[in-house]
Amino acid sequence: MKDEFLWVEKYRPETIEECILPENLKSVFKNIVNGEELPNMLFSGTAGLGKTTVAKALCNELGLSSVLINASKDGNIDTLRGRILKYASTLSMTGKTKVIILDEADYLNPQSTQPALRGFIEEFSDNCRFILTCNYKNRIIEPLHSRCAVYEFNSDKKILVSLCEQMMQRSCDILSNEGFDVSESQRKSIANLIMRHAPDWRRVLNELQKSSLGGNTSFESRSIVSSYDMLFDCLSKKDFKKTRRWVVDNLDIDATEIFRGIYDRMYEKVAPNSIPQFVLILADYQYKAAFVADHELNLVACLTEIMSSVEFV
Repeated sequence: MKDEFLWVEKYRPETIEECILPENLKSVFKNIVNGEELPNMLFSGTAGLGKTTVAKALCNELGLSSVLINASKDGNIDTLRGRILKYASTLSMTGKTKVIILDEADYLNPQSTQPALRGFIEEFSDNCRFILTCNYKNRIIEPLHSRCAVYEFNSDKKILVSLCEQMMQRSCDILSNEGFDVSESQRKSIANLIMRHAPDWRRVLNELQKSSLGGNTSFESRSIVSSYDMLFDCLSKKDFKKTRRWVVDNLDIDATEIFRGIYDRMYEKVAPNSIPQFVLILADYQYKAAFVADHELNLVACLTEIMSSVEFV
């Protein structure tokens, strides 16, 4: 345990065994550690799943020196070329392979920086390995896919249940270590918090710490599942006022996550003949969400169009 104030850093796993991962993925990374050889890798998945944590844990367990480059901040070709050349062209103190972790690599320019990265991976293959992390692997050019072992961190709902159970135990252990006596009612609140934000484990820890700092030890949080049920009820009744209230209450959730949550639940709530129209509306407004200045207005507009155009069961 590190001497850090932020819980996400203080309790960041340092070994693969400590990471909250699907069992098949964890076993692959354990085999890499046991084999003592690190390939070039591309980690893909939504925010907070532990992609960067796994990259650091692999380097830690294998005893490899590494450098972390935030591609969203230092992703221009000149900065990247300078840092990579300076680091990768020298030998490590231990004589082992060096590792460059390119975090948020999907922000790298696909016309200039990503093509240049192909040459770096090949040029320094005898001395350096690359681990790329991204939220959207379709934004990474195909030549980089072919040069890396691609690992998908997103998991289906069945596996997510097991991961939530692990996060529940981890959360209780962290709270206990921080001096909180977790009661049964608090455990239920923590479970609701995990359900709301899973699989963004970083967000869960940040919310727990925020509650503890505010003197709120109940860790209350609405269940996101019941919130979606409430939303569909408002939409089917064409209740604009309550629909807008739902949007305001859930503005702390990433817009992409909300669109996905609505999409995943549409089969139970939307008439089969209206599903194609429903999907087209969601896709249109999800695309617009990347450019709009007011996310609340965009989401309300999306739900209003759904309300007026879609038939519910």
